[in-house]
Amino acid sequence: MSVSTKPQQKSAAPAVPPTPYEANNYEHLIGMPGFSEKLLKTHFKLYEGYVKNTNALVEECRHLVSEDKAKTPVFAELKRRFGWEFNGMRLHEFYFDNLGGQQPLNDSSRLQGLLAANFGDYETWKADFTATGAMRGIGWAILYQDSVTGRLFNAWIDEHNTNHLAGGEPLLVLDVFEHAFMTDYGTDRASYINAFFKNINWDVVASRAI
Repeated sequence: MSVSTKPQQKSAAPAVPPTPYEANNYEHLIGMPGFSEKLLKTHFKLYEGYVKNTNALVEECRHLVSEDKAKTPVFAELKRRFGWEFNGMRLHEFYFDNLGGQQPLNDSSRLQGLLAANFGDYETWKADFTATGAMRGIGWAILYQDSVTGRLFNAWIDEHNTNHLAGGEPLLVLDVFEHAFMTDYGTDRASYINAFFKNINWDVVASRAI
């Protein structure tokens, strides 16, 4: 009796939806100098909204595909919206995670060396980053590391999902949307950025470098 040499096809396992995203708890940041409890709690709530909306969009798009409605304008608009909600979630996580520090950047650290190699010295990098964060408009200032060459760049991000550097690793993220500072500083963005620098967790920032 001949035996077939064709590999047997396994029945496809039922698709299991990925676990929904959950908002991180950043209550430990309350009490941080230069940031009021009211400001931080309002900001946490806004971040939680991005997490909720990211999960909702994932499910809505999945539902439309299952009903053969992927070619509809509704599906297209939800897909366009996804980058806004997902990046809003993830950028806030980068931002909150790189806060809560109490020590300056170590002069002998690898990150200090990278900043010096790319900008000349720490103060020159800081002046560039601060000027980026102070630009007119709402958005984000991000210190990126190019994953291909290792070079560092300070970039301005509009509206969560515009101007990101492809292949860039975010090392330091500064939120300069109005909700991040106006409760405490009004239109004095410079004082907010100064407070931000006093609270950077440089260990977290350094751990992101490749």
